[in-house]
Amino acid sequence: MFDQTRVSKQVWLTGQLMCWIVVLLAMNGICQAADHPNIIIVYADDLGFGDLSCYNSEAPYKTPRLDQMAAEGIRFTDAHSPSTICSPSRYGLFSGQQIFRSTGRGGGAFEGPGGPSYLKPGTLTVAQMLQQEGYRTGVFGKWHVGLSWFDKDGKRLGGGFENSLLIDYEKSTPLIDGPNTRGFDESFVTPNCPNTDPLYVYIENGMVATPASQRHDPKSLPNPGGKWRWDNDAGWMSPGYDFMNADLLFFEKTKAFITEHRQATPDKPFFAVLSTQIAHAPVLPAEEFNGATEAGPRADFIWELDVLVGRVLDLVKELGIDEQTLVLFNSDNGAETLHVNWMRHDHQHDPSDGWRGMKRDAWEGGHRVPFIARWPGHIPSRQVSAQMTNTTDIFATLASVVGVSLPDSAATDSFDMLPVMMGQQNESQSIRPHLLTQSFRGEFQIRQGSWKYLDHQGSGGNNYDVKNMQEWAIPEKAPDAAGQLYNLDDDPGETNNLYFTKEAKRKELQALLAKLKASGRSAPKNRTPFRTLVPSAR
Repeated sequence: MFDQTRVSKQVWLTGQLMCWIVVLLAMNGICQAADHPNIIIVYADDLGFGDLSCYNSEAPYKTPRLDQMAAEGIRFTDAHSPSTICSPSRYGLFSGQQIFRSTGRGGGAFEGPGGPSYLKPGTLTVAQMLQQEGYRTGVFGKWHVGLSWFDKDGKRLGGGFENSLLIDYEKSTPLIDGPNTRGFDESFVTPNCPNTDPLYVYIENGMVATPASQRHDPKSLPNPGGKWRWDNDAGWMSPGYDFMNADLLFFEKTKAFITEHRQATPDKPFFAVLSTQIAHAPVLPAEEFNGATEAGPRADFIWELDVLVGRVLDLVKELGIDEQTLVLFNSDNGAETLHVNWMRHDHQHDPSDGWRGMKRDAWEGGHRVPFIARWPGHIPSRQVSAQMTNTTDIFATLASVVGVSLPDSAATDSFDMLPVMMGQQNESQSIRPHLLTQSFRGEFQIRQGSWKYLDHQGSGGNNYDVKNMQEWAIPEKAPDAAGQLYNLDDDPGETNNLYFTKEAKRKELQALLAKLKASGRSAPKNRTPFRTLVPSAR
């Protein structure tokens, strides 16, 4: 006989059980969100290894807030950018991969309406990974990984000066491959270098409020020191575009994103990237920073960067989230050639800090960069690590922070550096068995321990025969060699090419490079998040 009372009771119990499951899942989500730290990346531009006083005690100026950040966390002394120029390094930051994974070889720096994006559809970005973990994400400042712009006929435009005036903004926006289609909930960016390239516009959430319609005259800007305005193109700009206060604007946008997020959804973590133009040419410190140091306009510019980092650190303290916020600081490549030249001559300051080379070069000065991480209560203070690492490693490290096991198809050149940051890795045991970098022309370099092989002749970037570079040229001891082999322990200046004398090591590294290029990855498969294995160092 059908028992309606019994069935109703079973339905009621099932409903109650389902409610409790929903509640428990929701509570678990809150716990996960609470366990996930907020994450901020400050990504500097053309900042050399020796440009911070915590790296270079001989610098003719100080960077007290970055020095503080390093003292309160970890400073890496063997950190590298994926490339020796802007756009490919930014691809490495966002994708966890070397640029040849996207292009097949190298990758230039975009100018004007250049594109499409190096971040192709289907490439998992670090922002998308964090979005999937419940983060609200934002990027503010220099984008520079390529964008798709179209003319009135719907034809995709290439880069350059003339094409900047051909953009049809109605057909081009919202951008099909801008930050908001690559994992960022909010964005306020410039397409390329904010103060250098021939397309000067602000892009907010994929839209351009004020198209570029005016010709920019570089002579309208201050010219500190008589030369530091160099590389400010006479391009096309939006009316009201602010060259002098670009980084202050980017910081204010970052601050607003963080503050408003904390007010609206304090239980949800955020991920913010502050991508500065400092210290890229032209050197245009905001007015309040002019004369802040006694080492000229570029030092004033770096002082401005230091102040902005300090404001980021102060903001998280004011919001009461200091111990819940991981802050990373990194640079996209070494210092610009003329900047290195002028700083060495005018102020006895070496942005490369003794390493051979500078921006565009495959030698250490082109890609050895500052890397600092701070997370109170998790990253022990006053650590200095000689672990070999790459900007691409930020992806796997953040995945580890939030307990994500990355698919083998994603971030294929990214290694988890969290055990190093948390002080739980033996310094004598390298996380990375090898390290790939690429120079200006896309040529490859590979490190294995102290051994470095350059799969090309010369610098890989700059021409040391031109007048302003000749004095920094070093005679080649093996001019007939097709490549270069150095032992950085014995020869940190990369002056003694062992290509012929250490043939076995050279062939070993050549074979390893060929294998890593052909395999589609340099990172291990089946990566397990370190943070799920080891508790935090509180």
